[in-house]
Amino acid sequence: MSHTQALCRFLAELSYAQLPDNVLARAEDLYLDWLASALASKGAHPITLFERYAQKMGPSRGPAQVIVSGGSSSAYFAALVNAAASHLVEQDDLHNSSVLHPATVVFPAALAAAQDLGKSGRALLLASVAGYEAGIRIGEFMGRSHYRIFHTTATVGTLAAAVAVGKLLDFNQEQFINLLGTAGTQAAGLWEFLRDAADSKQLHTAKAAADGLLAAYLTADGLTGARNILEGDQGLAAGMSSDATPAKLSAELGSRWALLETSFKFHASCRHTHPAADALLEVMQRNGLRAEQIAHVQTRVHQGAIDVLGRVNVPTSVHQAKFSMGTVLGLLAVHGKAGLTEFHECALSDPAVWAFRDKVSMTLDPEVDRAYPQRWLGRVTVTTVDGRTLHGAIDEPKGDPGNTLSRVELADKFRRLTQFSGARTPAEADALIEKVWNLRHAASLADWL
Repeated sequence: MSHTQALCRFLAELSYAQLPDNVLARAEDLYLDWLASALASKGAHPITLFERYAQKMGPSRGPAQVIVSGGSSSAYFAALVNAAASHLVEQDDLHNSSVLHPATVVFPAALAAAQDLGKSGRALLLASVAGYEAGIRIGEFMGRSHYRIFHTTATVGTLAAAVAVGKLLDFNQEQFINLLGTAGTQAAGLWEFLRDAADSKQLHTAKAAADGLLAAYLTADGLTGARNILEGDQGLAAGMSSDATPAKLSAELGSRWALLETSFKFHASCRHTHPAADALLEVMQRNGLRAEQIAHVQTRVHQGAIDVLGRVNVPTSVHQAKFSMGTVLGLLAVHGKAGLTEFHECALSDPAVWAFRDKVSMTLDPEVDRAYPQRWLGRVTVTTVDGRTLHGAIDEPKGDPGNTLSRVELADKFRRLTQFSGARTPAEADALIEKVWNLRHAASLADWL
């Protein structure tokens, strides 16, 4: 049996009864975090473009809810819009070793299909766990080389979304094999957009979720796909990776729950900035430093950070600012936070943030690079105006599994994000938080929001 076949057998046989309580609770936490990210983008560019496209091309009403507008559509177009929405404000989750944002592709597809198919909260959670477990392993299989050019959440995300919907459709092993083939042949998403502050990142997740759903529905109707799309001579790894490791597809299935390893985002920026950001905060707090007392910050990073963040020197949009190491550290040094409000009000307009941005550099650090992507280490060297050299080291940034967000912190984040966009009143936010904590008991997801 190939590694792909072993993975598909696991997915087909996975049942709700097999899921440990901590996995179910974590899945609910991740769902709340995803929902907050989606709601935070209400009314923002380019999400309104996706909404208008769905209104023009899809039905005016349907069984699946469009989160940001409050409307509804077909499952396909709801997944498309909701996935775009949840990947805009840079607050959605990340799994370290796969460098995959699972929530933004898995939950939109799973929720839309669950509403379309009349499934329960338990079915949604089971499907979402399946999507996480498959997506994370496929991301790890594809290796570091893949991420240098391809946006893993776009490519691998298509397969993760497909698996979640396939689980809702109760696929057997053979159907999962065909499903991966149909999803994998659609997988796409390139990092080049970073150079131009383009809107492609939201298109990536929109298409991943929608195309994953498309693959599952067509597979259910009898469409066949490549049987060895991951490991084959002309498959995904052959075309998009130089360091693929097939054994990672089937490693520890059923004993290692990769979903539990997923990190929450504390700062509203690209996750590659977080380790250095936390290390700088630690140095400043330990030494009582203010931004104007700092002459230079050398961030010692892994190659993946340079590949992604090194494309942005002087950001021209708020979203691009979230991929600028200097801007993120400048917001933290000057304002103490790098949240949505700070990015929108200060990132492009505060001269003090600009000045600090120019004090920040990135250097490849062999220790940090060896640890990546399993561990995202934060290392900074701070030179002060009065000539001191100070060092900061963070091994688990805030939000990592070993330094995670509690349910109290996740609820606070949810309130902040929904207040930022005005998507929910405080009372509505609290009611929705309570519904998510009880997602496994929901008999129906129709009009759930």
